[in-house]
This record gives sequence, C-alpha cells and structure tokens, in this order.
Amino acid sequence: MKKLHITLIGIAILFLTSCKEEVEKPKVTYDGTSRAKEIAKADSSQIQIADLPLQMEGTDYLIHPVADLSIREKGIKSRYGSSSVNDLSFTISNYGEFEITGFLQNLKFQKVDSDSIRKLTDKPVLIQTATYLKSVADKTNNQIMVYTMVDMDTNKDGRLDTSDIKALYLSEISGEKFTKISYDFQELIDWKLISSKNRLYYRTVEDTNKNGEFDKKDVVNYYYIDLSKKEWKIIGYEPV
Repeated sequence: MKKLHITLIGIAILFLTSCKEEVEKPKVTYDGTSRAKEIAKADSSQIQIADLPLQMEGTDYLIHPVADLSIREKGIKSRYGSSSVNDLSFTISNYGEFEITGFLQNLKFQKVDSDSIRKLTDKPVLIQTATYLKSVADKTNNQIMVYTMVDMDTNKDGRLDTSDIKALYLSEISGEKFTKISYDFQELIDWKLISSKNRLYYRTVEDTNKNGEFDKKDVVNYYYIDLSKKEWKIIGYEPV
C-alpha cells in the first residue's frame, strides 16, 4: 500500500511538472526596448531542401518552396541499413487551390523562360501560407500573392515559431515588391478577399496593455487595401 501511495505521488508530480512546462509562452517579451530579438542566419549544418516547383494557373512563374529538411535520429541511423526511407520526410509543403502551406524558410521564383531564380526575401522568416489571388488577377491583371508568416522573434527566445507574432505580407507573382502590410507588434487575426471590390480586408490585435498576451482588453484594428491599384495603401476603418 505504501509503495502504491509513493507511486501515485510520483505520477502527480510528473503531471504537475508537465502542465507547468506546457504553459503558453507570451507572444511579446518586453525588456525595456521595443525591438524584437535579431535572429542569426540559418545553421550551416541544417540541410535545406526545396519541393518540386508549382505554377499558379495563368501565371508565367514557377514557385519553389524552400525549408530545412528534418531528419529524425532513427532515419540517420537507418540510411546505412536496409530499408527505412519512410523515416525521412522530403515533403516540406502542401498545395491546395492557389495556396501553399507549410513552415517554410523561403520561396523562390523563376520565370518559365528563364534559368534565373530569385528569393522572396533575404531575412529570416517562417512562412505559413502563400496564396495567389486569382480572382483579382482575372479582373485587374494584377497578379498578387498574400502571405502569412512570422518575421520577428517577438518573445525573444532566439527562434522564429508560432509562439511569435504572425504578420501579413504581399508581393507580385514574381516575388518582387515584397511588402509588409501589418504593423510591427500587431498580431494578424485573419484576412479576407472581397472579390467584388478587389479589396483585401484584415484584422490585427495590438497589445495595448503591454502584458505580453493578446486578450479582450487589447485593441482590435481593421484595415483594407485596394488591390486594383498599383500602390498598396493601407487604409484603416472602424466598423464598430
């Protein structure tokens, strides 16, 4: 009975420790400055890999998703053994209708009649979605991509991940004119394209009480951009 009691106490301690470790990190860490922590360039020991290119319908560009190849320890050990290619995952992205998803370090763009390939960006980012706005292209001939990504280490833990603030960007289908349209330290909530007006609407939340979290006490901001224009002008509006 005594042994059972000790075992139950041990399990309880492990459970409490696990719960403590799983407490969500704050999105923003304040240390007297308003700057996010600088992220070093990717570790040269990491293996970078690209998925096979894809081409959005009606465009003249190939898009190459790029990320680090994650190799589990078992996969490394088995490469000299018999079989298990399944321990290596060579797929870094998924493609739905006009949208690429994943955890990508970059996208590279190549015109179909050229061997030249250009990067979307030279700075560290974590791209989660890249969406081609085909309905806008059909109406205005403006071929635009919209991206959700992490671009700053806002919680200052030394890495870019989903614990940092999510941002919203646009670019042309060539990857040029790469532009941030959400403001620094404002967390993207969502975005929506209203095709009838060629407008991209989006919401962000701002940590106005500076507690490092986004909650009901913070301010929600509303914006849109008219994508029929060549200049992407951020316009704020107040629906409430």
